[in-house]
Amino acid sequence: MSRRSGILEFAVLGLLRESPMHGYELRKRLNTSLGVFRAFSYGTLYPCLKTLVANGWLIEETGDTSDDAHAATLAGRRAKIVYRLTAEGKEHFEELLSQTGPDVYEDEHFAARFAFFGQTSRDVRMRVLEGRRSRLEERLEKMRASLARTRERLDDYTLELQRHGMESVEREVRWLNELIESERAGRDLRGSNADGTAHGSTSGETGGLPRHRDSTRPDPSDDTTT
Repeated sequence: MSRRSGILEFAVLGLLRESPMHGYELRKRLNTSLGVFRAFSYGTLYPCLKTLVANGWLIEETGDTSDDAHAATLAGRRAKIVYRLTAEGKEHFEELLSQTGPDVYEDEHFAARFAFFGQTSRDVRMRVLEGRRSRLEERLEKMRASLARTRERLDDYTLELQRHGMESVEREVRWLNELIESERAGRDLRGSNADGTAHGSTSGETGGLPRHRDSTRPDPSDDTTT
């Protein structure tokens, strides 16, 4: 399994843990809520879904009522197939959530893991955040060393591009430092105190990011078929 397909499978399982969806809804959520997957097409998603079904982690169900399914048949279109997470799929996803190996710290994998921090235990969140920070600090050191060696040979535009790249990494490191500080202080960023008593409605063990804006949700009235 390639790294990218593994990330896609992880994200699909995570989204279906929230609720069953059909293929169109899944792709919409992958594109809008998890922007790292914008490049994925139906030609990539459906083989992934078939693999997850074959592994016993998902089941396929007809999403329409019997009347709707009959009407769809008469209209010459397929009834919607809804994908639902099985107990084995939930167990497998929770196992993936607990993993904190080096691949998790890479750009795309980290973005996917971070999107599901609300379902991740605090100790795992800490390990992932600290691992990502260490990876970026190593990257930043290499960028600085490279810039110091080549500065005199670079034109102004290439030099500015190098600086922009370094500033982007520096910003993410500062952001990670803030998140790590909050996690260490036991602050649930979605609204709980360190002792688990809630300001809002979520517990300290399943906290996550401050919600600057609501996640984009699929339009429930959209009846596009898979």
